[in-house]
Amino acid sequence: MSIVVCAEQRDGKLSKVTFEALSEGKRLAAASGETLKALVIGSGVAACADELKKYGADEIAVADNEALAAYTTETYAAVLAAYIAQESPALVLMGHSTVGRELAARAAGIADCGLVSDCVAIESADGDYLFKHPVYAGKAIGTFKISGATRLATLRPNVFAIEESDGAGAVVDFAPEIPAAKVTVKAVNKVSGDRPELTEADIICSGGRGLGGPEGFKLIEDLADSLGAAVGSSRAAVDAGWREHAAQVGQTGKVVSPNLYIASGISGAIQHLAGMGTSKYIVGINKDGEANIFNVADYGIEGDLNKIIPALVEKLKEA
Repeated sequence: MSIVVCAEQRDGKLSKVTFEALSEGKRLAAASGETLKALVIGSGVAACADELKKYGADEIAVADNEALAAYTTETYAAVLAAYIAQESPALVLMGHSTVGRELAARAAGIADCGLVSDCVAIESADGDYLFKHPVYAGKAIGTFKISGATRLATLRPNVFAIEESDGAGAVVDFAPEIPAAKVTVKAVNKVSGDRPELTEADIICSGGRGLGGPEGFKLIEDLADSLGAAVGSSRAAVDAGWREHAAQVGQTGKVVSPNLYIASGISGAIQHLAGMGTSKYIVGINKDGEANIFNVADYGIEGDLNKIIPALVEKLKEA
């Protein structure tokens, strides 16, 4: 039996959560005596295998085909399901990213496997696995088991530690039949900018209704740039048209787990907390001392953010 990590790459660059999944897979494989394998899917992705070798994979399967140049759920899920059918692994891991959550669900359906998404911990117990997943908008953690020989799980980014380790790293070609895609990708429009991707960022600065308007996000951007952080938003700010939906953090937006989350002008509604409650450290900045964000924040600053943030940026620049 084996543990398989489905690597996520974009333009030939592996995502951070892939290394987290490999590190967790290596830990679980060591505990259960299973081998760790990785699968990378795409076109021109052979070079990814060299980087995957650094994180303990005993074998790396490369599905490299021009038909896989553009991601479509249909084709990628077919490849992953075919690999599962070939290997019959005990466990398949991938990141709970925009791509990962969609791909895992489709592949689980094709391969007829159970799936637990957005895991924050996995335990090996008596030849089985226990999956921990936030429930009730993050108010509790549920523990789940999956029946069946193969189990799929997506891992919440920034929760699992990355550790480089030795592995055999044997590279093999995997060339399954690829179904003709019903969807054709004509173009990919990328958002330009030097800031980190929201779900993988170590530091996130988010703003909400308390900023007063779209111009208020200039303060958040200045703070983020001084910290090398990503910029997030509450749903209220997105609904008001101040920020694009891609920046929304929360139950109906993106789930994040940075080392540091700074919430400015955000009251702390339960829907928002569901998206950032697992952050390592939370800082709340709000003029309302009764705001719910202070109930979850490790550090709270009560006051006018229009004065606090510029002063904080100035101090950061001095440091």
